[in-house]
Amino acid sequence: MKIKSILVSQPAPNEYSPYLEMAKKEKIRIDFRPFIHVEGVEAKELRTQKIDLSHYNGVIMTSKNAVDHYFRLAEEMRFPVPGSMRYVCQSEAIANYLQKHVVYRKRKIGFGEKNLEDILPVFKKYPDEKYLVPCSDVSSPEISKILDEAGIDWTRAVMYRTVFSDISDIQIKDYDMLVFFSPQGVRSLMANFQDFKQGDTKISVFGNSTNQAAEEIGLRVDVMAPTKETPSMTMAIEKYIRNLNGVGK
Repeated sequence: MKIKSILVSQPAPNEYSPYLEMAKKEKIRIDFRPFIHVEGVEAKELRTQKIDLSHYNGVIMTSKNAVDHYFRLAEEMRFPVPGSMRYVCQSEAIANYLQKHVVYRKRKIGFGEKNLEDILPVFKKYPDEKYLVPCSDVSSPEISKILDEAGIDWTRAVMYRTVFSDISDIQIKDYDMLVFFSPQGVRSLMANFQDFKQGDTKISVFGNSTNQAAEEIGLRVDVMAPTKETPSMTMAIEKYIRNLNGVGK
């Protein structure tokens, strides 16, 4: 069965996207629809976690959602975030995003290249800081492992939740391939379509945890990224569909 239509479980991209380039090149239809979304927790729920924002002089930001919900809750709880607050961001993109909420001061903002391990040298410069980690209810256990092994004084604060979106209006069997980027996205498929049978539908996943979630609920994974040969999802999909569709044969 040739691939003619793909559903990507993410919001539609900007005007330029490798997905749009692939759709044009391979003459296939690619639609976008987020299978999950984020909802912020209320201030009273944060208090039940025994979190007092004033007890921390540093914040570890692992996503843009973490940035937004930290400052949202600070405002709701009438906590004036001090100018002396130190921010350690997982990537430069997240560090730049902080400018939405604070005046950018390089001496108070450190960041890594991409992975959480990249920011560990930043902590060595400031060993006595007490850090708060804003996160979702499904944050990766890897965060705990890395910070604990590095001897960081840190506390998790669940400030937002990842919930299933209502996508029951989608004609899911109209698509030849479904693309997932998180375990929650995979689980949302089954929550919305409890009678879903994979059959000839191809499943593409990004990351080991997403792959594991798909296999746990009995889905057959046809495309996996990243790999050494295909570090991006679009590269992996394009290679697969070109082989399947017999391009160049």
